[in-house]
Amino acid sequence: MRTISVSTARKTFLAAQGFSDPRPSGVPSRQHLKRVLSRVQLLQLDSVNVAVRAHYMPVFSRLGAYDPALLDEAAWAHSSRRPRLLVETWAHEASLLPIEDWPLIRSGAKRDGWWRHYGSLIEKSPGLVDEILSVVKELGPIGAGGIERAVAADAGRRGPGSWWERSEVKRVCEYLFGIGQLTTGTRRSFERLYDLTERVVPPEILSRSVSAEEGARGLIARSARALGVATETDLRDYYRLGPAPARQAVAELVESGELEPLEVRGWKQVAYRHASARTPRAVTGRALLCPFDPLIWERARTERLFGFHYRIEIYVPEPKRVYGYYVFPFLLDGSLVARVDLKSDRAAGVLRVQGAFAEEGADVARVLPELAAELKHMAEWLGLSGVTVGSRGDLAGPLAKLVR
Repeated sequence: MRTISVSTARKTFLAAQGFSDPRPSGVPSRQHLKRVLSRVQLLQLDSVNVAVRAHYMPVFSRLGAYDPALLDEAAWAHSSRRPRLLVETWAHEASLLPIEDWPLIRSGAKRDGWWRHYGSLIEKSPGLVDEILSVVKELGPIGAGGIERAVAADAGRRGPGSWWERSEVKRVCEYLFGIGQLTTGTRRSFERLYDLTERVVPPEILSRSVSAEEGARGLIARSARALGVATETDLRDYYRLGPAPARQAVAELVESGELEPLEVRGWKQVAYRHASARTPRAVTGRALLCPFDPLIWERARTERLFGFHYRIEIYVPEPKRVYGYYVFPFLLDGSLVARVDLKSDRAAGVLRVQGAFAEEGADVARVLPELAAELKHMAEWLGLSGVTVGSRGDLAGPLAKLVR
C-alpha cells in the first residue's frame, strides 16, 4: 500500500471538487453547471438565507458570477428542449442531485431517515395517504398548506370520520417525500411545491430497478469521485449510508480497481483514491465557501485535510459565538486562510462583513486584496451595491479600507 502526504490528498480533493478548473472567462452556461455537478455530485439545500441560499453558493464558488436562474431551471423547470437535470430528495441531507441518480438513492442502500418515525401515523390513518396523493395528483405542484386546505375541504364534504389535523397532513407529506412517492415539482419563494414523483422523474429512470448492493456501489463510487482521496467514513458520509453497505461497496470497488487503498501520513484510517482522481502540482485561485459546501461540510475531514477547525455557530447563543452567525471560510491557492461572517442586507443594498478573521500563519498582505476582490464579486453577483465591514476580527480594519 503506497503512502501519500496530506498535501497530496488535499490537492487531489480540491481538484476532484473542481477548484483546479479555471472559472469561465465569459458568462457561465448550462454546460459549465453540468461540469460543476459532475464534480460535486449533489448540492445541499438549507432554509437559512442570511447571505444566500446554500445550494446557489457552491456553484458561485466554482464558476464565479452566474445567473441563479440557470440552477433554478435545472432543478425545478422542465421542457422538451431543456430537460430537468436535478431532482430533490434526501441524500447528504435534503439535496439536489442528478436526476439519473434517483434509482441509486431509492435502491434501499440508504436507510429511511427521521421521517420513518411517522410510520405509526400512516398505519393509524391509511386513508390520509390516499387523500394526499389524490390532492397532489389533481392540484400539484402544490405546497403543504394548499394540501391541508384541500384535505380539510374534502373532509368537510364527507362529514364525520374523515377529518385529520393539519399537522398530520404536513407529517404525511414529509413521510411521502422521504420515501420517494412525492418530490418537489417546483419551488415558490423557496416553498416546496409537492408533485407526484412519476411526473418529475422520467419513466425510463423511474422504472430502472437497482438492488441495494448496486445502489451502495454507485453512491460510494460517486462519493469517491467527489472526494478524490477519502476514508471509508468520509465516503459513506457523502450520501449518509450505513456502515455495513458502505464497507461492502468499498471492498467491491477495490476489487474491481475503481478504488485504490493507500495511506495518508497522519491519518489513522486507510484511505481510498478514485481511479479517475488527479493531483495537480498546485491549486490556485480563490473562493468563499458557504457552511454547506461539500468541500467543508464534514468538519472532521476539513480539520484533517486543511488544519482548519470549523463549526457553524447558528445555534450557539450570540455571547458564546467565536466568529459569528453565518461564517464563510475563504479558500486561497489551496489553503483555508481566513473566515468572514456574512449577511446580505437587502434593505441597505450591501453585503455586510460582520467579522473578518485571518488564520494563524496566513500571509495577510496577500489574503486581504484577494478577499476584498472576492467579496466585491459576490456582492455584485447578489445584486448588491457594495460591501461594508464591521469591527470584529483582526482583518476588519484593513479590509474595510480595501472595499471602500
